[in-house]
Amino acid sequence: MSDAVSPLAPAQFPSLPPLAGIRLASHACGIRYQGRTDLLVVEMAPGTSVAGVYTRSLTRSAPVDWCRQAQAGGSARVLIVNSGNANAFTGKAGIASVERTVAGAVKTFGCAAHEVFVASTGTIGVTLPDDKITAVLDQVKPKLAGDCWAEAARAIMTTDTFPKGATRTARIDGITVTINGFAKGAGMIAPDMATMLSYVFTDAALPADLLQTLLSKGVEGSFNAITVDSDTSTSDTLMLFATGQAKHAPVADPADSRLKDFRAKLFDLLKDLAHQVVKDGEGATKFVEVTVTGAASTRAAKRIALSIANSPLVKTAIAGEDANWGRVVMAVGKSGEKADRDKLSIRIGGVQVARDGEVVPGYDEAPVTAHMKGSHIVIETDVGVGRSKATVWTCDLTHAYIDINGSYRT
Repeated sequence: MSDAVSPLAPAQFPSLPPLAGIRLASHACGIRYQGRTDLLVVEMAPGTSVAGVYTRSLTRSAPVDWCRQAQAGGSARVLIVNSGNANAFTGKAGIASVERTVAGAVKTFGCAAHEVFVASTGTIGVTLPDDKITAVLDQVKPKLAGDCWAEAARAIMTTDTFPKGATRTARIDGITVTINGFAKGAGMIAPDMATMLSYVFTDAALPADLLQTLLSKGVEGSFNAITVDSDTSTSDTLMLFATGQAKHAPVADPADSRLKDFRAKLFDLLKDLAHQVVKDGEGATKFVEVTVTGAASTRAAKRIALSIANSPLVKTAIAGEDANWGRVVMAVGKSGEKADRDKLSIRIGGVQVARDGEVVPGYDEAPVTAHMKGSHIVIETDVGVGRSKATVWTCDLTHAYIDINGSYRT
């Protein structure tokens, strides 16, 4: 957690209202640092349904494996998240740590083991002192309250410089439902089916399979469309919980027209949280939007966009406010996807830079240079082979990224 807040951070944490069926608390249990909150506990009402998407990393953490297994039960009562230690690459000790944490939650909250979800974030390869978690659960339980959203978001931060939260309201059958969410993440960001750690809660009455369909769809245009450094975490977890406390009629079909507003608001919230993660990218000073059009398929468009967004040369040029569009050309070419060199066009900040495979006649770099000095950079590329498009978001790459990660463990 940095003392210097990202220049791209929002002015303040949003006001997330209490949500029926959800109580939260944070606690300092000294997992890695003294005097800072590093434990989050969330208690959910009986009957809460759950969905999740997780990292596909082959070196995933023990908590990820547990959550995948527990999610099959379809219900949730307790969420426990710690920062300071990822409990990843810790072998049998990591598995045992998860099991002891779950057992402690079962004892404290009187729920079933498959209704307990756990996550850990921080240093990889260090055994988690889970006794520090289980020893304080009885102390944390009386602290649970419905208005502790900012504290919850802060408790799971690692190198983050600000807590990330969002809220939306939607209508289902004329009934207002609330969606609250928070996330953590600043480095090791190139999600593959999920993101860092992010938790979204709603009082809507929606079954687990429907939630899963919505979440799996929503993640593609949000968390799976961001990158800070091209590195996929071992702990990426995004979960959606529905307490069922709202009094609307049951909805069972994801295609039901009554879900139109809820779906739109959920997807918007997911994108908001994903953008906040990018804006807190380690050392970031600029938020970058990359759109690729004219691709052979949506998949191809996304791969080309990510090739641009992940390019160290593109990202350092943006950091240096250098309108070096040749690096965009390079990144398109290395993507491995179809692109017509002689039809390629590029816009930066809305200014046409290249067209039909060459620089535009009379190109004036001045307005592009002016755009590069801003905090929101827009790059648009048409690759001239089809009609598909995709947008991804990233940040610049500055020396501060090296400073943060070169000293992360020390």
